[in-house]
Amino acid sequence: MSLTLSDVKRIANLAQLDMIDAHAETALAELNGIFALAEQMQAVDTTGVAPLAQPLSAILALPLRLRDDAVTEENRREDYQAPAPKAQDGLYLVPKVIE
Repeated sequence: MSLTLSDVKRIANLAQLDMIDAHAETALAELNGIFALAEQMQAVDTTGVAPLAQPLSAILALPLRLRDDAVTEENRREDYQAPAPKAQDGLYLVPKVIE
């Protein structure tokens, strides 16, 4: 799949971008390069290849090293809300702006 200059201008118009011809030509070359790369990647036969969680899992049986989910800081909500004009039950109170 490749784009034409008119395609790029139409896309720019739909995105409400004001694009001059020089930028449109540069964008055309870059987009066509991206599409060419995508076509090359789709052409690779991945039949029988298991999905990987990480690249090294194809050759090494490494478990994911995840750290424990632990609180490392104290709760300072009251300190942060002290300078607020109004706060209640841990929430900031603001004026109603939408009816």
